[in-house]
Amino acid sequence: MAGSTHTVTNQVPPLVGYDVFSADRALAAAVERHLEPDLREEVLGELAALGRASGSAQVQEWGRLANENPPRLLTHDRYGNRVDEVEFHPSWHRLLGKGVSAGLTAAWDRPAGHLRRAAAFLVWTQVEAGNGCPLSMTHAAVPALRTDPDLAAEWEPRLTSMVYDRELRPAHLKAGALFGMGMTEKQGGSDVRANTTAARPLAEDGTYELTGHKWFCSAPMSDGFLVLAQAPGGLTCFLVPRVLGDGTRNVFRIQRLKDKLGNRSNASSEVEFEGTWARRVGEEGRGVRTIIEMVAATRLDCVLGSAGLMRQAVAQAVHHCTYREVFGGKLVDKPLMRNVLADLALESEAATTLALRLAAAYDDGGEQERALLRIAVPAAKYWVTKRCPPVAVEAAECLGGNGYVEESGMPRLVRESPLNSVWEGAGNVQALDVLRALQREPGALDAYLREVGQARGADHRLDAAIKNLLTELADLEGVEGRARRLTERLALVLQGSLLVRFAPPQVADAFCAGRLGGDAGAAFGTLPHTLDLASVVERARPVS
Repeated sequence: MAGSTHTVTNQVPPLVGYDVFSADRALAAAVERHLEPDLREEVLGELAALGRASGSAQVQEWGRLANENPPRLLTHDRYGNRVDEVEFHPSWHRLLGKGVSAGLTAAWDRPAGHLRRAAAFLVWTQVEAGNGCPLSMTHAAVPALRTDPDLAAEWEPRLTSMVYDRELRPAHLKAGALFGMGMTEKQGGSDVRANTTAARPLAEDGTYELTGHKWFCSAPMSDGFLVLAQAPGGLTCFLVPRVLGDGTRNVFRIQRLKDKLGNRSNASSEVEFEGTWARRVGEEGRGVRTIIEMVAATRLDCVLGSAGLMRQAVAQAVHHCTYREVFGGKLVDKPLMRNVLADLALESEAATTLALRLAAAYDDGGEQERALLRIAVPAAKYWVTKRCPPVAVEAAECLGGNGYVEESGMPRLVRESPLNSVWEGAGNVQALDVLRALQREPGALDAYLREVGQARGADHRLDAAIKNLLTELADLEGVEGRARRLTERLALVLQGSLLVRFAPPQVADAFCAGRLGGDAGAAFGTLPHTLDLASVVERARPVS
């Protein structure tokens, strides 16, 4: 006979069986804002279908299983032959296959391709962020390959395919292919010009033999990799296929898999090249310039990934507080908790709105938009990825002790949250990149100022922030030492201008008060109590 102490009450139902896209009002509004009217029905339907899949119990279970069953390195087969393979849980392949079929590698030639992909990437990240890495690198490899028309003609149809083919075999026999990237080495890190991997030219024009190592190479089961190596003419970009055209394995020694804080479902590895066949991409000595467009695209994915993680953390927190009862009422209705939730929701909406604006700029492709991206992408990558960890931690705290338990899913978000700030150039790299854009490309600052200037006069706090930013930009003495401060202000002012123009007044008012007007403390939940915080929280509630 069960005792009365085992009666379960006041527990929150799981957030499952909902449309992750349509329930995100800020995301749905951003997509509609940037879409041409004739595309709305198609794109919104496509994203809602992915949103329903992402919120389903089955797909969420795939995410859990992929995270809890990390990849395993198989260096040799049972007979002692070197194979250098990575074994994944079936749920990893299901997730990756769904991501490919949803168009997460197919942005470059579709109408509004970057916008619809960005929204899908933000949604799909909320299921399990690990599979986002090969999806991102495959997507981002396209502009680098386009520096060589022959390579692009050969590889681009495979990379933009919506078919996932997991088998290791010659790429020309596959309906779809994935790409990875190898830039950093043990001795250099972000300083890729210190790379020591050597590229020796072979008899066939454009082909080389690589000898060296890569300290970080994610998704090592991909079909091809863009890597940097020292050719006779200097640092150069190369394409390294995993399997050669005749079916033999290229020399691709996986030394070990990284034991990471988060991102457990994705295999990050150290690899060695020893007589590895490669084909040059671009000219010798122009490796960084060739691969920089790939880096820029993956940096935007870092922004999108962090925005997705923040959205899921906020959705879980608001959902929990909507159902949980404390001290005679719903937790969401308690003034102090409402302040915390509203503050978190502001951070999430600002990140989403900024990320989708940048994706739309990629689709536009005009000179003005390209100039804006040059300064806005590193600034957004710096700031949005920096805000993700505190949002994830505070959201987990909203669940109390339950948020510290693995079954809640919140610890996985917390562990994942620092990743995007580290990958594709950590904070200092982004801040210095912003300085380079300011100093070498005056068109970038002009494009930025024209963008934020569209909101001038709408909010006095935003106007004051723009004025203060201009003062900082006028004095570039010793600017490297304050590059982080300047980058932060650039990102915040851009977010504020977008919210003032496009978000509901309650959201824009709260953001300008807390982020630009200085009317908030250092921790979440310190917004002025006179704001309409209930409306901000309600907008963030995950209800389709």
